[in-house]
Amino acid sequence: MKNEPLYQQIQNKIIERIKEGKWRVGDRVPSEKDLMDEFHVSQITTKNALAGLADQGIVERIKGKGTFVIESSFTGSMARNQTSSGLIGLIIPTMKTKVEQDFVNFLEQYVTEQGYNLVIKISRESQLKEAEAIETFRVIGVEGIIIFPAEKEMYNEAVLRLSLDKFPLVLIDRYMKNISTYSVSSENTQGAFAAISYLLDKGYEQIGLISPLITNTVTEERAKGFEQAFFRKEITIDKNLWLTLPFDKISVQETPAIIKQFLLENPKLACLFTMNAELAQYAHRAILEVQKESLRQIELVTFDFPGIEGITFVQQDIQQCSKDAVKLLMQQMAGEYEPKRIFIPVNVVIAEENRK
Repeated sequence: MKNEPLYQQIQNKIIERIKEGKWRVGDRVPSEKDLMDEFHVSQITTKNALAGLADQGIVERIKGKGTFVIESSFTGSMARNQTSSGLIGLIIPTMKTKVEQDFVNFLEQYVTEQGYNLVIKISRESQLKEAEAIETFRVIGVEGIIIFPAEKEMYNEAVLRLSLDKFPLVLIDRYMKNISTYSVSSENTQGAFAAISYLLDKGYEQIGLISPLITNTVTEERAKGFEQAFFRKEITIDKNLWLTLPFDKISVQETPAIIKQFLLENPKLACLFTMNAELAQYAHRAILEVQKESLRQIELVTFDFPGIEGITFVQQDIQQCSKDAVKLLMQQMAGEYEPKRIFIPVNVVIAEENRK
């Protein structure tokens, strides 16, 4: 040991720690500076040590992020002895709502049942973070990825590349038009149709819509269901009552005030339909503010349970969506590649106080 070059002594120490399980696949090893402080050597020595490990395929160096242990002939056997058979990546935009939390719960359950570990990254509706998460997953050697794509106007090139490379991938909630890939989503059109039909059957003819910009398959399908319900009743839709919000305006700080102003500008509006649970929470705040200033009654219906009692909502079968997503991923990992889209039925849950 004493006769070995310093950089090689550092390499051996890092390998020893990997063998002991201190660092596993996906873990970041100390930086050049940290290793300088620990071993009392120059930066050129620690740089050579890490570069040598990268050349051996034991670690991968990512500029601006660090050095990570990766799957290889050296680490693969150890990782499998210490963990389950492999890793599955999950990228989800947020964890704000119960729907998102339920998805994580069920996906983790079904992934674990297949003998894998679930690694989770939150994109926070950022395509940049989404792309970074995909890069990290590829580095740590995940065998498949499940993605809830960020709500943006354009496809993320990183997601598109996974599909074109035929990397095991399942999209949940939305899909890419004209691109062959696996996806699982709820019957969005049917759900919105049933919710709006419920309101029309109650006698409402002016129904406000609160939605993100209608730019992806989820919002397009739900808007289509909204329209179909009016067409069935042969009632004209007033799209001046559609409030579509830019993605950067959807936040707890801004959205409730925007919806309140919308309600004040449309004093005859007596019901709202929101595209998702987050918007329902903001609409509920706005409605309460309006009701403080008047006796006006406004019924709120939404897609997904917003965590507020007394609101009628479209219920997705999160458990079935999760089960089917994992099933499709396992099929691809077993060598099958026949892209398909699966639709999961939904139902409208009518709030008790709204029942006639």
